[in-house]
Amino acid sequence: MLSDIKNMRDPNPQISFADLEFLHQGLRLDPTLQAISDFLDQHAETVARVRQDLQRGLKKPHTGRNGMDADQTLRSLLLMRVKNWDYRELRERIADGYTLRRFTHFDSHPVPQHDAFNRAFHRLTPQTLELLNRAVVQAAVALGIEDGSKLRVDTTVVETNVRYPTEATLLWDGVRVLTRLVEDLHQRLPNGITGFTNRTRCARRRMQELQRLTPQQRQDQQVPKYRQLLRVTEQVVANARQVLSQTEEIDGTDLIDSLVLDSLRLQIRHFCDLTDRVVDQTRRRVLEGEQVPSQQKLYSLFEPHTDLIKRGKAQKPVEFGHKVFLAESAQGLISDYRVLDGNPSDEDQVQVSLEQHQETFGHPPQLYGGDRGFYSPENVKRGEQAAVALVCIPQRGGTKTPERKQFEKSPAFRKGQRFRAGIEGSISVLFRGRGMKRCLASGRQRFEVFVGAAVLTNNLMRLAKLLRKRSARPSRAA
Repeated sequence: MLSDIKNMRDPNPQISFADLEFLHQGLRLDPTLQAISDFLDQHAETVARVRQDLQRGLKKPHTGRNGMDADQTLRSLLLMRVKNWDYRELRERIADGYTLRRFTHFDSHPVPQHDAFNRAFHRLTPQTLELLNRAVVQAAVALGIEDGSKLRVDTTVVETNVRYPTEATLLWDGVRVLTRLVEDLHQRLPNGITGFTNRTRCARRRMQELQRLTPQQRQDQQVPKYRQLLRVTEQVVANARQVLSQTEEIDGTDLIDSLVLDSLRLQIRHFCDLTDRVVDQTRRRVLEGEQVPSQQKLYSLFEPHTDLIKRGKAQKPVEFGHKVFLAESAQGLISDYRVLDGNPSDEDQVQVSLEQHQETFGHPPQLYGGDRGFYSPENVKRGEQAAVALVCIPQRGGTKTPERKQFEKSPAFRKGQRFRAGIEGSISVLFRGRGMKRCLASGRQRFEVFVGAAVLTNNLMRLAKLLRKRSARPSRAA
């Protein structure tokens, strides 16, 4: 399975006669893709980091059949985010177009199936994407493109792939998933299992009845129906745990069958624990009338890392995913990004972003721009203590002093706020162009890889544009 996502025996295969013929055709890449390709060729250390991720956990990485190497993996990931394609379209486009084959270095070699791309990308770690982004920013500094004189910050929300959660739908999810897993275990065991009753129809009916209640009906019927759904869910969880205890010592007919049985048992335990959490929060909120804190709630059985985010948006008062902090330089390069836990205040990110900027560029920014959410008197003092020339953050609430009013009406402050507004356009590009609005990958680690890949692609495209713009600038006569 893992040998088809990397080629560690021959990272630089010999060029074929078919590739030579294509090279003689004079086909050229898109200018942006060509600039990204040239940058990757000149910075081989970025590919070396990806190779470490692909080799991670393998006893003999230099054996096995040939497949995708680190360079092909990184280039395919970037192409996927540049074009905002899914895995199937990525594979089809590469296979059908020679220019894309040239960019991804597949050339005339066979292009693997879409699931091979999926497995290769999932072996990447968030730390690798973070290091690659830092390498791009440092390369821009070394080339004289970016000096870190200005910094603008903002936060946004990247959604996880979940539906709008309610206690009724979460309880129903627990019942149907546990029932499906137990039935799968029953089919794989030699003698099957006994003592488990399928209660999916009863749970589905209770869930649908709760969803169809009118506001008037909820006052009288919601609590009794939730009691019925809770009783059914607890019975299913108890029966699933009984099945685990009964079949714990039973092994499969061969090694592969035993591994499958162990995986099913592990999934049943996992979803039993998550369903217990849903039962507990439903009992506390619906039956006991308790105000359950949002950090103690579970919003999805399949993406348990999902957070509830409230940002005061009129069109979307509540969002489910993770808050992402972004810091952008004057040239449009995202020098810092972080996937935050929970729903922290924006003002908590100022000190960390100043320290990160100092570490990246070796000096503080002359201008630090943010919206009202980043304001606090302590943050203004922190910026001044860090030798920031202009802390351009509007005051949030309270009565402004005459000095503060005059400062926020000054031309320098207004110019800084116009500069700060540019990060809104960058966020829109990440959402609409790089597909960062909603993460379809499963798990917190893959979520961070997804965000890092979108930011890396955006930085490389921005750097490529700046390099092409500088090369096209006419040289001044001596």
